[in-house]
Amino acid sequence: QVQLVESGGGLVQAGGSLRLSCAASGSIFSRNDMGWYRQAPGKQRELVATITGGGSTNYADSVKDRFTISRDNAKNTAYLQMNSLNPEDTAVYYCRLRVVVFGISQDYWGQGTQVTVSS
Repeated sequence: QVQLVESGGGLVQAGGSLRLSCAASGSIFSRNDMGWYRQAPGKQRELVATITGGGSTNYADSVKDRFTISRDNAKNTAYLQMNSLNPEDTAVYYCRLRVVVFGISQDYWGQGTQVTVSS
């Protein structure tokens, strides 16, 4: 029943910006943590940013001061504003919804959206 759909990826030049969106189905979006992850070819998936249901955020050191995660609970949508992009940011970006019930975590993932930054 839960479905996450990412959009907003594309090809940009170094120094450019993109805004990713993650639309979530269901009524649990506003009560659970959301996150953005990315995976480059040949690399493991890594955390980019997270935001709790209360709005607290956390960022990977590599994107601090460049990326901003936000959410619009009325639209069941999370966003990732990416500025000052560089080729090292090239990856498939995935949206994640985390639900924790009685200490047990269940993660739901979108299909991903490609971000390519040219030099």
